[in-house]
This record gives sequence, C-alpha cells and structure tokens, in this order.
Amino acid sequence: MKKLFVQYSNIYMATCVLHYLLVAFLIAISYNIDAASAGITRHYQFDIQLKNITRLCKTKTIVTVNGKFPGPKVTAREGDNLQIKVVNHVSNNISIHWHGIRQLRSGWADGPSYVTQCPIRTGQSYVYNFTVTGQRGTLWWHAHIQWMRATVYGPLIILPKLHQSYPFPKPYKQVPIIFGEWFNADPQAVLQQALQTGGGPNASDAHTFNGLPGPLYNCSTKDTYKLMVKPGKTYLLRLINAALNDELFFTIANHTLTVVEADASYVKPFQTNIVLLGPGQTTNVLLKTKPSNPNATFYMLARPYFTSQGTIDNTTVAGILQYEPHSKSSKNPHSKSSKNLSIIKPSLPPINSTSYAANFTKMFRSLASSTFPANVPKSVDKKYFFTVGLGTNPCPKNQTCQGPTNTTKFAASINNVSFILPNKTSLLQSYFTGKSKSVFMTDFPSAPIFPFNYTGTPPNNTMVSRGTKVVVLKYNTTVELVLQGTSILGIEAHPIHLHGFNFYVVGQGFGNFNPASDPKQYNLVDPVERNTINVPSGGWVAIRFLADNPGVWLMHCHIEIHLSWGLTMAWVVLDGDLPNQKLLPPPSDYPKC
Repeated sequence: MKKLFVQYSNIYMATCVLHYLLVAFLIAISYNIDAASAGITRHYQFDIQLKNITRLCKTKTIVTVNGKFPGPKVTAREGDNLQIKVVNHVSNNISIHWHGIRQLRSGWADGPSYVTQCPIRTGQSYVYNFTVTGQRGTLWWHAHIQWMRATVYGPLIILPKLHQSYPFPKPYKQVPIIFGEWFNADPQAVLQQALQTGGGPNASDAHTFNGLPGPLYNCSTKDTYKLMVKPGKTYLLRLINAALNDELFFTIANHTLTVVEADASYVKPFQTNIVLLGPGQTTNVLLKTKPSNPNATFYMLARPYFTSQGTIDNTTVAGILQYEPHSKSSKNPHSKSSKNLSIIKPSLPPINSTSYAANFTKMFRSLASSTFPANVPKSVDKKYFFTVGLGTNPCPKNQTCQGPTNTTKFAASINNVSFILPNKTSLLQSYFTGKSKSVFMTDFPSAPIFPFNYTGTPPNNTMVSRGTKVVVLKYNTTVELVLQGTSILGIEAHPIHLHGFNFYVVGQGFGNFNPASDPKQYNLVDPVERNTINVPSGGWVAIRFLADNPGVWLMHCHIEIHLSWGLTMAWVVLDGDLPNQKLLPPPSDYPKC
C-alpha cells in the first residue's frame, strides 16, 4: 500500500510539473503573440532643409527632408508605433501628411496644414506620433501645404506582422518606384502666378522615377533610374504616384506585371502590361523576370493620362530595366558590355485613353478572404451625392485675368462649394476646443442645390460659392457617397483622397448617376478597398465607408491645382460613447498658429 501511495504521489507530482510547464509554455506563446501584435516603437527624424539639385542641366535649390530627393524611406510593421520628429530649418512653413494611414484617434498626426494642425514654422519641431493599426502595404508621406510636396515626399512601407506572410509568392526583392514631377521653376512661384492671374499653372518640365528624369529628356542620360534584376526571380515593385498634377500610365517593355495590392489593401491578383495611377495612389505589382538573361535592356516608361483642356506636361519619363550579367566581374551597369545591349521600347495608350482607364479600374477586387475580409457596409445610414469639377470666380476689379475669360478665374468645387482653409487655427483644434462656430459651418450640402445635366451641356453660370463648410457624422455612421464628375470647363478624371479612412468602391460608370438603376449593379461582395479613387472622366463613382474614426478629416482632389482651387471639403466625425471611441487630446508640442 505504501509503495502504491509513493507511485501515486510521484505521478501526481509529475503531472503537476507537466501542467505547470504547459501553462508556462502557453503563457509564453501568448506573450510572444501579444508582443508581436503590439509591435515596437520606431523613431525617425526629418530635418527640413535646403539642397542644391541639378536636373535637366539646371541647378536649383529645393526643400528636402534630410537633404534627400526623394526623401527617406519610412519602414514599419503592422502594429508598430511611429514617432517621427520633423524639425523645420527653412523659411517655408511645413507639415507632413502620412498618406493612407488611418490615424485611429490620432488625427493630430494626420498632417494637412490648417485642417488637423497649424504648420511647423521656421525653427520649430513637431513629433508625429501614431500607431499603424490593421494596415500593411505601400503608402507614402508628403508635405501638405501649398505645393511643397513637389520635392518633399517619400515612401512609407508597412510590412506584415512578424511571422505573417503575403497572400502572394514571397518576392526575391522589394523595390519602391516613386513617380514625380520636376519643375525648373520654383513650384511655389508657379502656384502663386496661377492664383494671381486666374489661369492654369505652367506645366512641369519633366516626370521622374525616384527623382530622375531619364534619357528622353535633355542632358539627362546620366540621371536615369536603373533597376538591376536577376533572371528567374520575382520582384515586388511598390509603385507610388507622387506627381503634383498628372495621372500616369506605367509599363515595362516585354514584361507582364501582376497587380496584388492597391493603396495598401490586397487585391485579387490580375495581370496587365500597363498600370494607371492617379496622383496619391499606390499599386504593388509582381514582376517575374525572364528565366535567362535576354541580352537586352528594357525601357520602363510613364506618361500622362489626360482628357481635359489646358496645359500639361505631355512628356515621357524613361527608366531602364537591366539584367545582371552572368559574370560576377562585370556587374557594373555602366560597363561597356551593358552599353552595347539593345534597348526594347514599349508602347503606351494615347494620352486621352479613357476606355483603357475604365477597363483597368474595373479589374480591381478585394481578396475578400477569411484572413483579409471585405467589410463593406451592407446597409447605409447616410447617403450623399457630391458633384466634383471646375468652375469660376470673378476677376478682381481693375484686373484682367487669364481664366476661361478675361473677367474670370479658374476655381474648383464640391457641390459648388469652393473650400476656404482657415489661416489662424486648424479645423481640428477649433472643433476639439469647442470654438468652431467662428471657423467653419456645418451646412455643407448633401446634394447639389441646383441640379443640372452634370455630364451634358454645362450651365451658362459656372460661378462657384466659397466657404469653409463640413459634414458632421455621428460615430459609427455607415456612409454611401456618390462622386459625380461634371463637364463644366471640360471633362476630366479626379483622384479623390479621403483622409482618416479606407472606403469600398461599390460602383462606377459613365454619364450621370441614376439613383434608381445604378445601385442595383453595386458590388457588395468584393469591392476594392482604397483611400484614393479616380472619379471617371465624364462619369461617377460610388463608395461606402464606416465613420469609426473621431476627428476632422479632409477629402479632396489629389490633383494639386484642383486642391488649390478649392476642390475639397471635410468630414467631422463625433466621438463615440466608449473611451476607445474618442479622439485623444493633442500632444504637448502641437504646433500653434
């Protein structure tokens, strides 16, 4: 009996030890999972400083971050906290927008001047403090005051959480390619001249890949972006359109691209030879190189898509895709052997190819998987119908203008309201402190006050009203918004960007939106999720989103001159009832006006 008792005691003790070890093991796993999910804090410093840069045989002084053009790459993982200190060493005011970051409850870090903050003045600094929640993919950052983003921009790469994989084959290498515009003149002077004369702005002098114009421009062969690749590999190209005013077609000669992501949201993969990006949009594509060295180089080209009137930089930027040579001793891309290789040139659609643009846009679908679901609102609390397009303002007395007529200036509006930014405070600060009545009004129209044939013959009166007006939404309101293009002063596409939210593109079409028949064709199963969407040239687009982010959020056309002309508005999302549904207070170093 005593022997049995000893055996039983030993078994019991062993079981307890095993139980203890199992519990400790599970706790450790849980801790590691939580730690991986929580992410880490990453610190960056952005010194806003001047730098002499030479392009197109002209040297000029530009505003940069850390003396780099384009600016430095910011990298994080989903769940990480980013603390980016911006120190202003130049005479211009500055603010930085983290394009596409949701900024859940951290609207103070969103960045648009006089919307969520006053600008950072000379000698001042501000720490943008935000956490990347539920997002992964390619985004970007840029200045958000006047036309400063012409040179102040860079990639913002969000990697998946540790030990999480992509929903596509793991790439051999990841390469950001940022499309930009280069002005020989000062972009700020270009803007001021346009606003003063009332005419369209002078066009840029070149388009660029990663800041380089390439061999198709005057004396720019040495300033050519080269992508060196190995045969039989898969590369993830992170494409970002940071151009000020141009939508751009992009292609690589004799290579097929597989689209896998748009605006940091995964999509059902599809193949294409040509990608179209509006200003502000990002697209990730997989490039599978040829199985063996083709003994040739291949042009990468980008040029505008444009359907309206006015001046535009209708030039083509070229980069070179080049295969690494077989010999390890001859990897120099500037070696004689590489210069003797033939260059294969691709073709691009005509500048006004709206049919290609429409067919390409229709290819995008969310993954809508169990891991990456499409949480599109099936029911809607609020419906809005916004017209987006150009218009006119009267020319000041005793001045001859260069707008559509010599007595008018170009303007732009949403529902015929051309937005006026405050200049003594920010919208968010005035809202948070309860002093908004003297800053903005809450009567932004939910539909056009005077309906007309939006894509037909335009009305005789093209004058717009001006004001600082917003739409107020209760927390967790589901919103359906139809964005309708107009034919006033010409039809063109408008890349509309919504701050603080992603939205689902549930429908789109040409002509005037029909509220009786068009909603029947909505895609509520796997619509693409984006933060920037092109309103088709001469058409409409319908989006849905959940207003689950308290704060003040700008929505505007990402064609910079249209933003400058007033094609913007703002949404105010009220706090919810729970503590985690309320806007956090502003940080101590929040910039004052």
